[in-house]
Amino acid sequence: MEINANTKLYGLIGHPVEHSLSPLIHNYAFNSLDLNCVYTVFDVLPEKLEEAVKGVKALGIRGVNVTVPHKEKIIKYLDVISEEALKIGAVNTVVNEGGILKGYNTDVYGFIDSLTEVGEKIEGRKAVVLGAGGASKAVCVALALKGIDSIIIANRSVERAKDLSEYIKREFKIQCDYCSINEVEEIPEIDMLVNTTSMGMYPNVEDSPVSERVVLKAKFVYDLIYNPFETTFLKHAKKNGIKYSNGLFMLLNQANYSFKLWTGEFFDKNLVYMHLKEGITHNL
Repeated sequence: MEINANTKLYGLIGHPVEHSLSPLIHNYAFNSLDLNCVYTVFDVLPEKLEEAVKGVKALGIRGVNVTVPHKEKIIKYLDVISEEALKIGAVNTVVNEGGILKGYNTDVYGFIDSLTEVGEKIEGRKAVVLGAGGASKAVCVALALKGIDSIIIANRSVERAKDLSEYIKREFKIQCDYCSINEVEEIPEIDMLVNTTSMGMYPNVEDSPVSERVVLKAKFVYDLIYNPFETTFLKHAKKNGIKYSNGLFMLLNQANYSFKLWTGEFFDKNLVYMHLKEGITHNL
């Protein structure tokens, strides 16, 4: 693709961002659909976030994804916030419509779709969600919207788990309890065990948020981490014949919803996935 005066610019705002797969996904998708667009990354320090958002407007950047640590704090700098982003309290996609910045959250739909793709139903089941940050909130909202029977939120900081638990109960009228992450070992049986923490992410690949004993209690194990493809957490599941999935398809799904918000159309997810598998996995 030739970059010229008509090329539309998109990007990712976060810190750090150097290992992001988003440019690989979106630039390949733009090229596959012959769109005159380019996607890059912007490493934005927390204290520079407001200036960066003003820069999106000033430079006419057509849209950005938002990642840690900015997903929650960016809300106050945007003009319009979607309903799902308000419920989660976090934005991962911004659309610039003629200088009006609109914030969305596509993580919820990305997570739901990724469960559907591996044949996991949500309705009527019991979930244990590890972590109580922004990613955990998106996962809990997704589960609540799709009819989960109950959720237990486990976190090192019990106070944060309590706050998120009370929010989910209040907003969605479902059973949602909380505990210390060490207390998960006392739960007798788990339908769905979801890790939303960074434990096990590269380069700390030997780490796991819980022990193998906990994983053994689960019928299905999901790790939002995709770098590495198989974390220690997921290796526990694999070793014991427990169905599991990593976060790569959630990444692709949420990216596809962002892409649709920006361009009006979805990319071919399978094509992009094959591109990642064939030529980019050495970066993971």
